[in-house]
Amino acid sequence: MIDINDKKAWVERSIITKFRKTIWAPFLEAIKVYKLISPGDKIAVCISGGKDSMLLAKLMQELKRHSDYDFGLEFICMNPGYNEENAAKIKYNAELLGVPVKFFKSDVFEAATLVGGDSPCYMCARMRRGYLYARAQELGCNKIALGHHRSDVIETTLMGMFYGGQIQGMMPRIKSNNFEGMELIRPMYCMSEEDIEHWRDYNGLEFIACACSFTAKLAVDGQARSVRKEMKELVKALRDKNPDVEKSIFKSIHNVQLDTLPEYKYCGKKHSFLEKFES
Repeated sequence: MIDINDKKAWVERSIITKFRKTIWAPFLEAIKVYKLISPGDKIAVCISGGKDSMLLAKLMQELKRHSDYDFGLEFICMNPGYNEENAAKIKYNAELLGVPVKFFKSDVFEAATLVGGDSPCYMCARMRRGYLYARAQELGCNKIALGHHRSDVIETTLMGMFYGGQIQGMMPRIKSNNFEGMELIRPMYCMSEEDIEHWRDYNGLEFIACACSFTAKLAVDGQARSVRKEMKELVKALRDKNPDVEKSIFKSIHNVQLDTLPEYKYCGKKHSFLEKFES
C-alpha cells in the first residue's frame, strides 16, 4: 500500500534535487526569460492527466512554496469525455501528488468528432482551450498555464516546414483574442520531453495519454500514427548523428535572420525583401 504523503514528498524532493538541472532550472529559466509570471497573477494550471501537465502542476506548487513570487494558483481539469477508467486515473494521481484539482465536464470529444470529421484533433484542441479559458476566467484567473515543452516547440516548427510550407513556432506566452485580459503561458517551454519522461519513470508514476475515442480507434485499426510522431522519430534519428540538434533547432527560432529571407509575414501582412532592396 502506497503512503500518499511519503510519495508526494519523494516526488517534490526529486524536482529540486535529482532533477534540479534538467527540470527545475529550465522551468525557472522560462519563467524569467519570457516574463511569464507577474505579481498579482492568478494562474489556472490546466491538467489533462498526462505526464506534462501533472509535472507542471508540481512545478507551480514548488515555485509558490519556495520563491517570493506573489501569485495565486488554481488547478483545473476538464473531462471532455474520458471513460471511467481514465477519469479515475487522473483523480488518483491528483490525490497521490497533492494537487487540489477542480474538475468540470464538457462534450468536447463528441463535438470535435462530429465537426472535425476524419481529423478532429485540431478542432478538439481549439475547443478544449476555449473551455479552459472560460473556466479559468470564472475562477478569477488572468492566465492559463499549459504543459507544452521544448520538444513540442521543435516538433511544431518542423511540422510547419515539412507539411505547412511555413516557418512557424510556438510562443511561450499568448494574449487571448476571445477572452479579454486573459493570457496563455507555457512554463515548461525550455524543458525536453526526454527529461520529463525520466522524472516520471524515476518516481514510478503512470499517467494517461491522449484518451479520446478517435485515438483509441486508430490504435485498434493499426493506424495510430501521426505527423507529430513522425517528427519525434526524425529528431531522434538526427540526434544520433548530432546530439545537440534539438538545442540548435530551438535556438534557431530565437535567432531568425529576416534580412536573409525572400519573404516573411508580420501580423498577417506579407513583406518581400524587394521592399528594401528597391528603395
